[in-house]
Amino acid sequence: MARGRRSLYREGVPRSPLALAALASVAVPGLDVYDVLRSPHTDADFEVVVVKDATGRRWIVRAPRRAAAGAALEAEKGLLGALARAEEAGLVTFAVPHPVGAAELGGDEGRAIVYTEVRGAPLVIAALQPGPGLAAALGRTLAEIHELPAAVVEDQGLPSYTAEEYRERRLAELDAGIQTGKVPPRLADRWEHQLENVSWWRFEPTVVHGDMGEHQVFVADGSVTGIVDWMDARVADPADDLAWLVASAPEDVLDTVIEAYTVGRRETRDPHLLDRARLASEMALMRWLMYGVRTDNPDVVADGEGMLADLEAMIFED
Repeated sequence: MARGRRSLYREGVPRSPLALAALASVAVPGLDVYDVLRSPHTDADFEVVVVKDATGRRWIVRAPRRAAAGAALEAEKGLLGALARAEEAGLVTFAVPHPVGAAELGGDEGRAIVYTEVRGAPLVIAALQPGPGLAAALGRTLAEIHELPAAVVEDQGLPSYTAEEYRERRLAELDAGIQTGKVPPRLADRWEHQLENVSWWRFEPTVVHGDMGEHQVFVADGSVTGIVDWMDARVADPADDLAWLVASAPEDVLDTVIEAYTVGRRETRDPHLLDRARLASEMALMRWLMYGVRTDNPDVVADGEGMLADLEAMIFED
């Protein structure tokens, strides 16, 4: 029987939503599954389903597809508990998913984890308007994250960097990208120049979410109700959590977010915050390319190369 389970859940082999629902029943004794549907958050690292119980309550089940993803999921589990305590203490006004159970997958992948569902729906950045309202609420939420005590992350054994260490980390990422021969030289030169401009890198490290975007921010009734997907949390550059907004938000919306964010921060002397956010948004395309290289995924590599070519054309228009 054990051998059969390991065979069924080989690393990278897709699982059916029904199989994940069965795992949820194992993870949460007494959970009576009524319905199950695959979540749009399923990706290369995780399979995700939404399970509805007989009372209509919804639960999220996340199962790693490979061992590294399983390790990240376990690290996040401890952090979510710390963030829940921060919410109870009034340090933040948003909710996070609460892990309520786990079930072994077999093999080396680790465990599937079941969470409570965060209230609301994912943010749609195109619907944001400047001025008081959701854009300002988003700025306040980002400030709350960055004002959290570093111990919230550090006590879970998650990474913590000084400003100089983080700059060196980014330089190492750029060197690795250049070595693939797939990063356009003009982009590489641009990023190297910005990374070597030490005046940009005099910032106070903060707790950062590390993978912030529309799908990670849940909203309802004009406010931010929850933040999900904390697996990349660390103490590092607050600009990382603004990169997605710099890349996609209209300028007047970005101004509103940053104004509310600045009011909510004790540390306001960071004149190059948005410069670093723009750099992070550009280098994110290279990191996607490198993900494809590491996982030997030619589709992701081709996608990354195409996006870098488009970025080069946009920045260096003749």
